[in-house]
Amino acid sequence: MNLERHTYLLKWLIVMMLYLLPAGMRNLAAQEPPPRPIRITPTAQILSFGAFYNGAGGGSVTIDPSGARSSTGDVVLLGLGYSYSSAMFEVHAHRGTVISILKGPDVLLSGIPAGSMNLHIGNTNPGSPFVSNVNFNIAIPLYVGGTLTVGSPAANPPGSYSGSFYITIVRE
Repeated sequence: MNLERHTYLLKWLIVMMLYLLPAGMRNLAAQEPPPRPIRITPTAQILSFGAFYNGAGGGSVTIDPSGARSSTGDVVLLGLGYSYSSAMFEVHAHRGTVISILKGPDVLLSGIPAGSMNLHIGNTNPGSPFVSNVNFNIAIPLYVGGTLTVGSPAANPPGSYSGSFYITIVRE
């Protein structure tokens, strides 16, 4: 009878070990798959400063990330049916990804028929760094503002000024 009891206890102990072994292994894991890279795409909404008049002293025009426009110096903001807006990009990243935004150097915008103006890339919304709180398939809107340095009418005659700027998205 004593041998039967020992055999029963031994079988019970083996069954319990087999039962508890997988529970203890749950904490063991291999390296998780590498994270999906961040994706950023431009939209049709570009950084646009609208119409303005530059006086003899020049000044600046600023578009903040919300799309509000302001000026300094001898620059007078005009309507005239020309729209103004911040630039908008769509960012896709996994939930919990920390994202930093690196702004490129200032850009020289070329004018038609003549002239050039300096564009400084401004603040963003969301600000940098920020954390993605949505799934990868949902776009996070990223708004980018800027400041345009405007000279005198001789240096910056009326016309259309254009150029490209760069931003870099960094996953931390």
